Amino acid sequence: MELNLRGRTALISGASKGIGLAAAEALASEGVNLILVSRTAADLEAARAKIMSRWNVNVRVHDYDLSNSANVDKLAAEHPDIDILVNNAGAIPAGDLQAIAEDRWRQAWDLKVFGYINMCRRFYAEMKTRKRGVIVNVLGVAGEKMDRTYIAGTTGNAALMAFTKALGGSAGDDGLRVVGINPGAIATDRLVTIMKTRAQDRLGDENRWEELMKPLPMGRAGTPEEIGVMVAFLASDISAYTTGTIITIDGGAANRGPMF
Repeated sequence: MELNLRGRTALISGASKGIGLAAAEALASEGVNLILVSRTAADLEAARAKIMSRWNVNVRVHDYDLSNSANVDKLAAEHPDIDILVNNAGAIPAGDLQAIAEDRWRQAWDLKVFGYINMCRRFYAEMKTRKRGVIVNVLGVAGEKMDRTYIAGTTGNAALMAFTKALGGSAGDDGLRVVGINPGAIATDRLVTIMKTRAQDRLGDENRWEELMKPLPMGRAGTPEEIGVMVAFLASDISAYTTGTIITIDGGAANRGPMF
């Protein structure tokens, strides 16, 4: 399917690995120029080299910590004319209410929650002046399937779901769209590392980690690429009537019982 995105520019946070990198590759395959942001310069350079070896697009990188709002302001000043913003940075730690101390909770939310809000605040305003633009917030299925053992994450994702719906609901009045994606268990490097640890603990062999994925829908985790292509689709004019809503991609897990 031709998405008619060629020549547009997308800024993606958390872009050096996992879902962020997969979204970058999906957009690059459609001819979209990229601005990749993460905290690790070496990983960004590796991502840029990989993308530019496959697609004829312009790729710029910034190793910025977006939990610092001054870096958000800097990005908006440097790239005020982007067409697509993909918010994807941040991983909130697991644990129940007593396990996650206030400082850890605030630190995680500064990047994943307030980072998204600040990025939307700055880039929405820039997009509004041109009456065009799409924001895609990559959230997490924990925002709709509440889990007390991931309380900081489930609360943060739920807040960002409400934020995305509230902002996106009237974005069409400004010529914009704001949508969200709730990925379920996705086989990123981070998840594979977690599952290898569990396999070592439970089975005595980290290389048997895939066996622990069998309770998941379809017997596997999703792939970053399956999320990346949805980012590209939602960012395209083919999805021009989609705003103020959240797309869940989890193989149906949100509507099933406990899996692990």
